Amino acid sequence: MRIDVATLFPEMCEAVLSESILGRARKNGALTVQCWNIRDYTLDKHRRVDDVPYGGGRGMVMQADPIYRCYEAVQAEAGTQPHRIYLSPKGSVLTQQRALELAAMPHLFLLCGHYEGVDQRILDTIIDEEISIGDYVLTGGELPAMVLIDTVARMLPGVLPESLCFEDESHFNGLLEYPQYTRPAVWHGQEVPPVLLTGHHKNIAEWRLAQSLEVTKTHRPDLYDCYLDKK
Repeated sequence: MRIDVATLFPEMCEAVLSESILGRARKNGALTVQCWNIRDYTLDKHRRVDDVPYGGGRGMVMQADPIYRCYEAVQAEAGTQPHRIYLSPKGSVLTQQRALELAAMPHLFLLCGHYEGVDQRILDTIIDEEISIGDYVLTGGELPAMVLIDTVARMLPGVLPESLCFEDESHFNGLLEYPQYTRPAVWHGQEVPPVLLTGHHKNIAEWRLAQSLEVTKTHRPDLYDCYLDKK
């Protein structure tokens, strides 16, 4: 998969994308991510990419033209038209199911807004969908873009050792994950559940499912009811 990120702060994005699992995935070729500085595509000699909003109001709005020129450069280099996403609190909230669908796409273009947002005309011209990572507002789209890349990339072949690494986690099957334990077997007087020490895979699987159901019922009754309805 190829992901292109249009941003005013490429160094901020690279700091995340160069580390840990994402960094290794980029190095081994399982994932290609390129960050594009929108300021490189402005015609303003001072590299300005924003202006005051029509109609008045506080703050600045990112202009359409530098973003469009940046997108044209991405498309020219890639030779393909990506699926184009604007990270916005007005968008549909990102879910595990949507991340799975995005992971099946060969090329994503992520637009990171800033200030008071971007000129609506660029959204009307190039954006396929708007995605939010939650019902709150951040100072820019860079952190949401990194969240989206992380949740999508970890489901790509070659990023994690095997698909079980993400299939056995919260939300993938509609339930929250069961509790996890590691050595020592007793810590501060608290013992690991005995079934996990037996090596009996069937019993362990049944225990984990029962725990997932209980955790989901307690913490996310909406997900629990949805899971029961599907069953």
